[in-house]
Amino acid sequence: MTLLYLVAGEASGDMLGARLIAALRRRRPDLRFAGVGGDRMAEQGFTSLFPMRELALMGLLEVLPNIRRLARRLEETAADIAARRPALVVTIDSPGFTLRVAARAKAQGFRVAHYVAPQVWAWRPGRVRKIARQVDRILALLPFEAPFFEKAGIPVRFVGHSILESGADQGDAARFRARHGLAPEERVVLVMPGSRHSEVGRLLPVFGEALRRTEARVPGLRPVVPLAGPVEDAVRAEAACWRPAPILLRDVAEKYDAFAAARESHGVGLIKSGTSSLEVALAGVPMAVGYKVNPISAAIARRLIKVRHVSIVNLLADAPVIPEYLQERCTPDLLSAELERLLTDRDAADLQRAGFAQILDSLRPDGLLPSEAAAEAVLEMLAGPSSAGMR
Repeated sequence: MTLLYLVAGEASGDMLGARLIAALRRRRPDLRFAGVGGDRMAEQGFTSLFPMRELALMGLLEVLPNIRRLARRLEETAADIAARRPALVVTIDSPGFTLRVAARAKAQGFRVAHYVAPQVWAWRPGRVRKIARQVDRILALLPFEAPFFEKAGIPVRFVGHSILESGADQGDAARFRARHGLAPEERVVLVMPGSRHSEVGRLLPVFGEALRRTEARVPGLRPVVPLAGPVEDAVRAEAACWRPAPILLRDVAEKYDAFAAARESHGVGLIKSGTSSLEVALAGVPMAVGYKVNPISAAIARRLIKVRHVSIVNLLADAPVIPEYLQERCTPDLLSAELERLLTDRDAADLQRAGFAQILDSLRPDGLLPSEAAAEAVLEMLAGPSSAGMR
């Protein structure tokens, strides 16, 4: 049986890996899988070499205290690849860790596909030459990424963004309102502070205070916070004192019901910059985006970033479809003012939705779901020249 080695480093990559495994099994039931993944991949019968949550770190000062443990996990992963000799290694997002795994696998003679193009086009374009030595192919989620990497000689397959098959636009608002006893006049505010401890620690207190100030001026708001596994306890602790009391959700299907309830109640989202903003855009919920990192990490990033926008929605539109409140501008006052504007100005909310529709059209690969397109790209590599694992 053919073995594929998958390495994911955080929640979004775990979901990509799970969908990829399912799509591959539909085409090749004989395939076996090993590597590093989280709960979603475990649902597909995947056994992780070690807990994926150990890799969910971001920012220079967050990584440094854990550098020895990360180095040890890198050695373990490289040794496991060498021992198992897979037909192909698929590294998924989280380039700080996974591209190091890719480099080690390549050095051992294995072929490597990297799923989710590293965002070096945004802040470190010179790194593309190094990436060309680390991977054999990139599976890109965004349409403008292929030309950038192909110029460096890296084969790229645009597979479309996995958010399109998430079901984020298929929730049931009535079911959510009935389950949680929402009054007819209550409006849902989605609060999504991220899946990393560093993000939750910096964003959730700011988001909570912004909500408190907004509710004082626009009564009848009900915050809803979807819980990401690695940070669930931290979110519960921080949100315990919020008034009105938030609805905390663990179930993905219920999260999408909450999205529908936010859309139909003319609610809003208070979202961290990243994939979650695209998820909320697919659901048609207007939003404000906030993000902040350690000040030292931010100072370094400002010197390196080469793009005008941070959120994926704005990058795809090449325009400020949604307002971004970053670093020192990520404050309760500014976020509250923006939420109030979106809650009281229907034209402003509708303008965001029109922008969402345009950018989502650009993310649809021809005739295939993104996971199916990714699976086809992987199978093409398996059918190509032999890797070390197939000799």
